[in-house]
Amino acid sequence: MSHQHQDGPVGGLPKPGRCVLLGVLNVTPDSFSDGGRYLNFDDAVAHGARMHAEGADLIDVGGESTRPGAHRVPAPTEAERVLPVIRELTAQGVACSVDTTRSEVAEAALEAGATVVNDVSGGLADPAMGKVVAAAGVPWILMHWRGHSDRMSELARYADVVTEVRDELLARADAAIAAGVDPGNLVIDPGIGFAKRAEHDWQLLHRLDALLGLGFPVLVGVSRKSFLGRLLPGPDGAPRAAAGREVATAAVSALAAAAGAWGVRVHDVASSRDAVAVGAAWRNGVAGAPWSYGVGSP
Repeated sequence: MSHQHQDGPVGGLPKPGRCVLLGVLNVTPDSFSDGGRYLNFDDAVAHGARMHAEGADLIDVGGESTRPGAHRVPAPTEAERVLPVIRELTAQGVACSVDTTRSEVAEAALEAGATVVNDVSGGLADPAMGKVVAAAGVPWILMHWRGHSDRMSELARYADVVTEVRDELLARADAAIAAGVDPGNLVIDPGIGFAKRAEHDWQLLHRLDALLGLGFPVLVGVSRKSFLGRLLPGPDGAPRAAAGREVATAAVSALAAAAGAWGVRVHDVASSRDAVAVGAAWRNGVAGAPWSYGVGSP
C-alpha cells in the first residue's frame, strides 16, 4: 500500500507552508512540567489564547497526564477538564486539537469544536477510536506507543529502534485506514520519551528521514522532555530542570523543521516559532513569508 501524501494538500490538517506549531495546553494537576498551572478554566483559556496569539496553529488540549509513571484518571474527569476549555477557545476562533486516548472523550471534544484528534496511543488504547475519527472525517495524529504511562519504562526494549518504531507506526496507520480513516488525514509521531530511553530518542531524531520516507506528515514532540535534561547536566551532574530546557527544545524544533517535519508540539510557542522560521529558511534556502500571528497578537 502506498502512503505518499507528504507533497500534496493533507486532509483537514493545517498546511501553512512551514512547520506547524502545536501549543501544549495541559488541563491537569500532574503533567511533568506545568501540572496544575492551567487546571483552572480561566487560566487554561487565557494560556491557550496567548499561545494562539504567539503563532500556534493548533492548541492541543489534554486532560490526562501521560508523564512517565502517571496513573489514569476516569474518563468523566478527563472530559470535564477539556470540554469547557475547547468550547471557549473555539468560540474565540482558536483552532484546537484534543489530546486523548479515549474515543468517548474524543467524540465529545469534536462536538465541542476540536478539529484534530491527537492520540498518544496511536489507536491502541481504545479500539473504538478509529470509528469515531473516521465518522468525523477529522485528522488523527498517531503516536508510537507500547503501553500506558505507569508501565511504559519496562517496554523500552528494542533491537533496532528506528526500524521497529517505523514498522509499528505503519501498522497503526494501516489499522486506521482499515477502520475507514482517510489516509490523507493521518499524521505519525515517533513518541519521543514514550517507552524509550534517551539513546532511543536520539536515534529516532537522527533518523527522522526513515519516518518521513513513509509519506505521512510527521509530528515531533520533545518539549522539555527528560532526555534533554540529561543532555544538559548542571555542575553537580544532575539533569537540568524542565524549566531550563527551552533552548534545547527550540533547537530540536529548528532541526525538525529543516528536516521536513510537518509539525512540532511545544510548551513555549514563541521560541519555537522563531526556531521553525530558521529551519524553514535553512531547508528552502530562502526566507519565508512573515509569520501570520493569531487574532489579537501584537
